[in-house]
Amino acid sequence: MGPSQRWFARPPQQGDIVLFRLPHEPSVTYIKRLIGMPGDRVQMRAGLLYLNGEAVPHQPEGEWTDRTYEPQTVPLFRETLPSGRSYLVADTMQGSRGDDTEEFVVPPGHYFMLGDNRDNSLDSRFDVGFVPQDNVVARAGVVVFNASQKERSWISLNP
Repeated sequence: MGPSQRWFARPPQQGDIVLFRLPHEPSVTYIKRLIGMPGDRVQMRAGLLYLNGEAVPHQPEGEWTDRTYEPQTVPLFRETLPSGRSYLVADTMQGSRGDDTEEFVVPPGHYFMLGDNRDNSLDSRFDVGFVPQDNVVARAGVVVFNASQKERSWISLNP
């Protein structure tokens, strides 16, 4: 899945949703939100995202019904990055293993990725680690089909 070569009109920016090849298994492509740029310090504390020692604003934004297994109502929060870009994140459980992490310092030439479903995402906090810039192949543009929201056939991802 995804392009075989890098494809950008501009370099990826903090907050973009990007496709990238897994560092330890380049034949596998993931799609996640780019949160940490080279030199950034990234940490989760009590379920809140911290960038460079500052909490990223995190405001309640309603609920979402997860129908993956048993229907479950999940709180949604709007995070707003220092650049002003904002997006929704799901918080399915308090005190999950990803809610409190060490501080990660993004090395030169790498990015830190997080999933928007914070409690159900393999991302830079866990198995993925830091993603080399050369592994990022494209910015995501639109969701063509979303099984849990059939009334919307597409939504923009990177305004």
